[in-house]
Amino acid sequence: MTKRRAPGEGGVSEYVTARGTTTFYISYWVTDPETGRLRRKVTRGFPTKKEAHTRQRAELGKADRGEWVDPSKEQLAAYLQTWLAGQRLRPSTLSSYKKNVRLHIAPRLGSTPLARITGAQVNAWLRDLEQTGRADGAGGLSARTTRYVFTILRSALSDAVRDGRLAVNPTDRATPPTAAEARPPEMRAWTATQLRTFLGWSAGRGDDLHVVWLLLASTGMRRGEALALRWRDVDLDAATVAVRRSVGVVKTYGAGQDIVEGPTKSGHARVVDLDAATVAALRGYRVERGGIALGLIRDDALVLGAPNGLYRHPDRVSRTFRERIAQCRRALGDDALPTCRLHDLRHTHASLLLADGVPVKVVSERLGHANATITLGVYQHVMPGMGRQAADRFAALLGG
Repeated sequence: MTKRRAPGEGGVSEYVTARGTTTFYISYWVTDPETGRLRRKVTRGFPTKKEAHTRQRAELGKADRGEWVDPSKEQLAAYLQTWLAGQRLRPSTLSSYKKNVRLHIAPRLGSTPLARITGAQVNAWLRDLEQTGRADGAGGLSARTTRYVFTILRSALSDAVRDGRLAVNPTDRATPPTAAEARPPEMRAWTATQLRTFLGWSAGRGDDLHVVWLLLASTGMRRGEALALRWRDVDLDAATVAVRRSVGVVKTYGAGQDIVEGPTKSGHARVVDLDAATVAALRGYRVERGGIALGLIRDDALVLGAPNGLYRHPDRVSRTFRERIAQCRRALGDDALPTCRLHDLRHTHASLLLADGVPVKVVSERLGHANATITLGVYQHVMPGMGRQAADRFAALLGG
């Protein structure tokens, strides 16, 4: 008879894979919840003995609490819920993951045992999303959304491989939409004349959000960064603004939505210099805010907050911008101003500076990109003539 280990015991052993890598496996005894019999389970693929012991203790703990499920029978939906609960992500990102799991992964793949998912099955799921994936039944998901949902599943199953629940990741054998097919919406940037036209029209009509449009256009800040600014972040004498945080909308299924403050996208603070016109506009705006209530200009008060001092809803600000664009086009003519998104004010800021020869590193720091390579990748289309300009300038230097 197989010797039964004492409660809490288990084995951790090492073995060498076909590639010559030393790896560890665990063995432990559990009671099968279906048959009631004692079974020995073996899970392989742990890169270190410490990780193997950690996993072994976790499995034995589940067995003691009556929560153990045979990995070969655990359904994908159950695994994904456990996986999501252990993720350390920005609240808005985690909310997005949960939404896409609920709408696009669980209904189609959730009942499949984790260990039985195949690359062919993942491919069939992807093609189904492309054709009929919309939750409202109005057709398929875009290539960009399909690829995004795929990356969520891929990440979850990669962790399953790392934890020894799977031998291989079935998504490695799948063919999601390519990065080229899933490229983001076309970027639109205004010319300096078009931006000047809109800002002039906005100021002339007394737009209550004019300072929002001006600040976004003149600094290249993200929407959430601007809406999270507090007066202590603004130094009008030094003509600088410190970007330290961001706000976003977190939607929870069945529980509504909240506006949540967190770090910037890069996780780092930065200081952005302001031009004289923007400083003057902010000074006048602060006087107006103080006339409403002195509490609106305290150091900890939001610069771009609502009249009640609370955060403005990011999505409503974007919607208002679209409405203002439409009103401006009706007033000045469609030819005066092409349509664009609020985020395109950021693109406009960067494009105008780069086209005027401002160093990429400087623009990258203003935008808060992690490095200048990202800036080059996003805005390379506005820089084709800069090489010629550099060559001409070098020749001029040689010529004295």
